Amino acid sequence: MLDEVNIVGSNYKINMPASKTPIYSALAANFAIAITKFIAAFITGSSAMISEGIHSLVDASNELLLLLGIQKSKKPPDATRPFGYGKELYFWAFIVSLMIFGIGGGISFYEGVTHIQHPHAIKDPFWNYIVLGIAFTFDGISCITAVREFNRQRGATPFWAAVKRSKDPTTFVVLFEDVADLLGLVVAFLGIYLGHMFNNPALDGVASIVIGLILTSVSMLLARESRSLLMGESADKKILDSVIKIAEAEPVVVKVDPPLSMYLAPEEIVLVLITEFEKTSTTIEVTDAMERIRKTIKQIHPSIKQLFIQAQTT
Repeated sequence: MLDEVNIVGSNYKINMPASKTPIYSALAANFAIAITKFIAAFITGSSAMISEGIHSLVDASNELLLLLGIQKSKKPPDATRPFGYGKELYFWAFIVSLMIFGIGGGISFYEGVTHIQHPHAIKDPFWNYIVLGIAFTFDGISCITAVREFNRQRGATPFWAAVKRSKDPTTFVVLFEDVADLLGLVVAFLGIYLGHMFNNPALDGVASIVIGLILTSVSMLLARESRSLLMGESADKKILDSVIKIAEAEPVVVKVDPPLSMYLAPEEIVLVLITEFEKTSTTIEVTDAMERIRKTIKQIHPSIKQLFIQAQTT
């Protein structure tokens, strides 16, 4: 039975410990790119480039907040938080998603509308193209790093199913941020190029609005996933089925009700196991069986940090 359950546990890769490398990579890239974008925007007067600079600055701030959430989530339990501070990570991931919408998307949209109402021609798009090329290179490297990390965690799970089932928001937040960065850079290039070619600076403003819409769409997706984690998601069905098999393998166990579980952090699950024992079982037999169940479950599923077994008799 133990081998069978181990197989079930090893196939579940969505919640493998995440690496911080994508976060640090995105943080360094976004800070450097934000500075160069603002310099280029100051020289050329490009609205789309201002939006892109704001976008990169917000992304860099988001990475800092995610690192803050990771640090706070590792704080040990105390009297006021007996289950620990794991949900700090989910809270800050939710704040990040709101920042992408409120600051990144909102300011980009506002800048685009203002530029359309009061258009001014780009003086020299050459430096914009240079900055966009550099930004695309660095963001591309950051995106590849995030994709590799996400693929490592999801294994053979389909992409969107992995996003929905993932309990680590740092994994998909950084990934979607990088994708939004690359899309925004492409839009900014088109806005600058077409605006300069057709001598129509309003197209630069339109590009800024499109960038805002991209950020808003990404923000809504991330907010939905982060909110779900913050509210409390149950452990994966494979894990719960594995737990039931472990408990029901004990001779004195009659049946196990569907476990009650919730993620407190990406690698921290609290689980309540309502177990029905034979009426003829002695107290010692029940106690020994509960201890074996608890030991086996934690051995196979170390992410189950808090395990409560509620014993009942037929």
